[in-house]
Amino acid sequence: MRNRSVTHSTEAAFQALADPTRRAVLDLLRRGSQPAGQIAQSFPISRPAISKHLRLLRRAHLVQERREGRNRVYQLNPEPLRAVDRWLDQYRVFWQANLASLKAFVETEYANENAVNPKPHKEERKGKRI
Repeated sequence: MRNRSVTHSTEAAFQALADPTRRAVLDLLRRGSQPAGQIAQSFPISRPAISKHLRLLRRAHLVQERREGRNRVYQLNPEPLRAVDRWLDQYRVFWQANLASLKAFVETEYANENAVNPKPHKEERKGKRI
């Protein structure tokens, strides 16, 4: 069943982000716009394979393409990543609340355990033989 809060463009972004090569291309483009040939040189796969990755990133609106003469220059479009971040935010809230509850539980258990079985002070331990 599809989550209605995930829009089609967010789904496309998630599909594009699922591949490690495409994530690496986005990391590369964080530094600035680059021509397709320069992007392709950064990877050990064929240029046609990089072109397919760039096409999927473009369809997901994660990159924008412009032509400069015979070159296609790509730049990062962060807007779909903001949508993904907003979707992930609900899980951050969930985990923060649950981890805070876990911390409180562990601290309470630790305090209760120490109240029942207090550890002897340093001076008291000196005189005892083990």
